[in-house]
Amino acid sequence: MPALVLWGTVAALLLTVLGGWVIGTERDRAAAGEPPPVTAGGTGTLSLPWPKSGQASVTYTGSGRSGSSGAQKPVPIASVTKVMTAHVILADHPLRDGETGPLITVDQQAADESFSGVESTVPVEAGRQLSQRQLLEMLLLPSGNNVARLLARWDAGSESAFVAKMNRAAADLGMKNTTYSDASGFAPTTTSTSDDQLRLARQVMRDKAFRAIVATREVAIGGVTGTIANTNKLLGTSGVIGGKTGSSTPAGGALMWAATDGQGAKAGLILGVVLHQRPNTTPAEGLGAAFDATEVLVTAARRGGH
Repeated sequence: MPALVLWGTVAALLLTVLGGWVIGTERDRAAAGEPPPVTAGGTGTLSLPWPKSGQASVTYTGSGRSGSSGAQKPVPIASVTKVMTAHVILADHPLRDGETGPLITVDQQAADESFSGVESTVPVEAGRQLSQRQLLEMLLLPSGNNVARLLARWDAGSESAFVAKMNRAAADLGMKNTTYSDASGFAPTTTSTSDDQLRLARQVMRDKAFRAIVATREVAIGGVTGTIANTNKLLGTSGVIGGKTGSSTPAGGALMWAATDGQGAKAGLILGVVLHQRPNTTPAEGLGAAFDATEVLVTAARRGGH
């Protein structure tokens, strides 16, 4: 069995535990529309090696224990925005196991935006038909901004109409400190908090198609696109089985992540979000800092916190 297929199978099996994860205090908080608890010290119910700057939020899906660090004030989130884009697409056009979804024709705008020197894009050809799943892979793995806008136009007729859907979905999830201005996260006016993005993570990681895609290291699309790779360099290390990266000068580095809890037969995952790491530097420096902060958090969280 090819290594990529094997990894995807293992990740899918690990993630089936999510079906009944909201228990105890987590269920009570969700029903009340409350965010994870945060104390003045920023550790909530968990003691973890939180990043020294920016924001971070973590929850154990098995026990419901959660915690956060940093001032929970809206900050730019860059391409972590695409998690909500995928969530809205999959809510409107669900994909069952093994389904690839309808074919979508690449328009001229998406093709023209393929080779940008200022944002993350994926090469596509005007007139080519790609499946919904392929476009979601191009959205979430190499983080194609042009693909985010293409999916928005396909779903809602225009990006502005789609963004309105994104904001309604955020409101429905109780994401009170979140504002989406675009479908890709390129706009610095798309802002959120780590607590709010953790709410989204809890929701979207229930979707099998989303989980399978973010657990994929790389996939062959063909044509001018070729093979695309996942930008999440932590995938497959320290129990990490999925997530979404984001980086820009105003946002710094950001990462939404999911990891196994390291407790063997105990069902559950650890979900986390790290935002605003080294903003106003370079996207590469910010993303590197987000990876570093996440790796420390994941390692400690899998040991149980305290």
